[in-house]
Amino acid sequence: MSDGPIIDIQNLRTQFGRAVVHDNLNLQVKQGEILSIVGGSGSGKTVLLRQMLGLEMPTKGTIKILGEDIHSRQAKHMQYLRRRSGMLFQHGALYSALSVYDNVAQPMRELRTLPEALIRDMVYLKLQMADIAFEHAKKMPSDLSGGMIKRIALARALALDPELLFLDEPTAGLDPDRSDSFVKLILSLHKQLRLTVIMVTHDLDSLFALSDRIAVLADKKVLAVGTSQEVVKVKHPFIERFFLGGRGVRAMEVLDQPDPEPVATATAPQEEKEH
Repeated sequence: MSDGPIIDIQNLRTQFGRAVVHDNLNLQVKQGEILSIVGGSGSGKTVLLRQMLGLEMPTKGTIKILGEDIHSRQAKHMQYLRRRSGMLFQHGALYSALSVYDNVAQPMRELRTLPEALIRDMVYLKLQMADIAFEHAKKMPSDLSGGMIKRIALARALALDPELLFLDEPTAGLDPDRSDSFVKLILSLHKQLRLTVIMVTHDLDSLFALSDRIAVLADKKVLAVGTSQEVVKVKHPFIERFFLGGRGVRAMEVLDQPDPEPVATATAPQEEKEH
């Protein structure tokens, strides 16, 4: 593995008809970091995420993943790169006609090389990693809460042991408690699996809790990239509205508060599982 960025985007231009979404956009993602992408409506955050996955083609420019230009390779090679990436879509995007078990098994079955016994063991391992009890494996997506859908979609994104994990609004639709729990799960998996995580979000609490660096999309390019403390110093109307408004200031104040001292108890109660 080279010491260069795991993702290297150079001089990217994205245009749909006369509408220019990205113009001379440059961005590098470091191996092992959690990089969050923020921007206003229409700034092309999700489009950029899909381009990194090879699902959409830019008009001009290059996107290198693990040193390979993903838009200049044959389909077979692109499939190999995609297997090294996992994607958590905003609303989970579980297959409604498949059970929880079959949703997580689906990426493994697509390989057509793994025996079903191994797939079974891997499915239960991924569900365990996502903190989903085994008795939920036979349920259908229509029987699940929003929080469980997110966790099962995360288990599916990790099915092929990817090096890169892409998250599109991972806490959208979750109440504060489940959002906090999901953020803790992502942090734990990031550390445990040594993942590189690229996240699109507008949720300031999860943004500050998860991000090693933040990339701000504005004016059709990456306007600023750095830690939250570095980004908020950049003078721009979007940054001032997004980070320095009431919600942003409150989120940063929470981030700056020291963690409370643990209270010693005889027996720590286990967190209630979601049903």
